[in-house]
Amino acid sequence: MPSPDATLPPPPSRPVRKDEIELHERGLYIESWLPERRSRRKPLLFVHGELGGSWTWERFLGYFAGRGWEGHALNLRNHHWSQTADPAELSFETFVDDVGAAMERLGPNAIAVGHGMGGLLALKAAERHPVSGLILIAAELPGDIRDATPAHMIREVPELFGPSLLGWATLPEKLQRDHRDLTLADVLRIQHLMGQKPHESGRARRTMLRGVRVDRGKLPDVPRLVIGGGLDGVVSLDASERLAEWLDADFEPFGAHSHYGLILGEVGFMQVADSIRSFLEAHRL
Repeated sequence: MPSPDATLPPPPSRPVRKDEIELHERGLYIESWLPERRSRRKPLLFVHGELGGSWTWERFLGYFAGRGWEGHALNLRNHHWSQTADPAELSFETFVDDVGAAMERLGPNAIAVGHGMGGLLALKAAERHPVSGLILIAAELPGDIRDATPAHMIREVPELFGPSLLGWATLPEKLQRDHRDLTLADVLRIQHLMGQKPHESGRARRTMLRGVRVDRGKLPDVPRLVIGGGLDGVVSLDASERLAEWLDADFEPFGAHSHYGLILGEVGFMQVADSIRSFLEAHRL
């Protein structure tokens, strides 16, 4: 059986060095992949979604650092390498503040890249902190355009949850059938790094399901890109297109990509990364 870490990012086109940023006051760890030589390109801040961590961005970190962009992947509180915290004390607003702290650390030149809940967190943080661009990949919708979630579904979210709530506590072969753009090695790696124990904040998820309002008037007037996947069972392609229209953003659909395949697929991630790079180059970011 392949190791969960059997597939790594393709070799970069330029030398890369790794670094880290620790925000001790918030207990946050940011994994950084940097070009060996400094460039004028703007830094990328990657924000993961539920049960994620900087590991979800490993392929993107290697891809962009090898092409001249600094990549900084935040670990939200109680995720991956960041400080352990009582999940009962964590909320959606706590995570927004985590993202805001990373934005402050990187400065106004940073471009926020968010996936799933991380996309919505990046939007909320951008209301309060200047950024130079927004790239939202299969992002959860703000309450302004989100369909109402049945009350019983919100009530059923436990205080802590793990992969089972997201459908990932099942046989790898079944997951691969449901996510046709992922290899078996991809699936095993995701299952391994999501962890087995419930550790995600149900409070934050319930807030998201109820609908988090975003004030478009407070968002910076910067280039925006929304990416959606046609095989996405979490955030539909139609929902991503609706978000792009609401934000007056560029929209890039990938019909054969799933929710996790967009950023974690051994093969498919490259198409998404190439699209993001074209967007960055077109806007001289």
